[in-house]
Amino acid sequence: MSDPTPNIPASLRREYMLGKPLVESDVLPDPIEQFARWFGDASEAGVVEPNAMTLATADSAGAPSARIVLLKGFDQRGFTFFSNFNSRKGRELAANPRAALVIYWHPLERQVRIEGRVDRVGREESEAYFRTRPPGAQIGAWVSQQSDVVTSRDEMERRAQQLSDEFGDKPIPLPDFWGGYRLVPNSIEFWQGRPSRLHDRLQYLRQDTGGWTLRRLSP
Repeated sequence: MSDPTPNIPASLRREYMLGKPLVESDVLPDPIEQFARWFGDASEAGVVEPNAMTLATADSAGAPSARIVLLKGFDQRGFTFFSNFNSRKGRELAANPRAALVIYWHPLERQVRIEGRVDRVGREESEAYFRTRPPGAQIGAWVSQQSDVVTSRDEMERRAQQLSDEFGDKPIPLPDFWGGYRLVPNSIEFWQGRPSRLHDRLQYLRQDTGGWTLRRLSP
């Protein structure tokens, strides 16, 4: 007997109609500057957490994993995020320091794909960002043994209260096991949704000279 439950995901369909054509003559020659332009558009459009992005990593055997992280900075050096070095992503980046990022801004029908190597940022830079976090988030960095199994939420909350009492009004130090990563891109692709699934895809590739070449990909 066939399953009477309808295949709801397969039945969902919408046309991408909002974006104007993404053509080579309209983009900037530098992909970081083009990203800044699109990021500004997303912020001005009121996209909730426009810095939310999927980070995909793989272990030494090539088994992939992915999760949402927050972009905390970008410039000509690359794209920066922060995490626990002992987390699954941290262990995978230690074994295989390459990754991919995907940012999707649904209200604008746009996505950006970024690929490259990942380096740890210096402790001074990690310290500077850590100081901007609310005290509760600083305590959270100490409490979370990210990706490890815990017996209960109560255990974490007790540890958080213990550390809060211990640090008191003193500055909370940066944990040795926590800090920043920077993805140094060798490929950045800009995707604009278009009708009939004939989306626009423009990809920048880094050259050995340090410059970028631009090419169009088929949707």
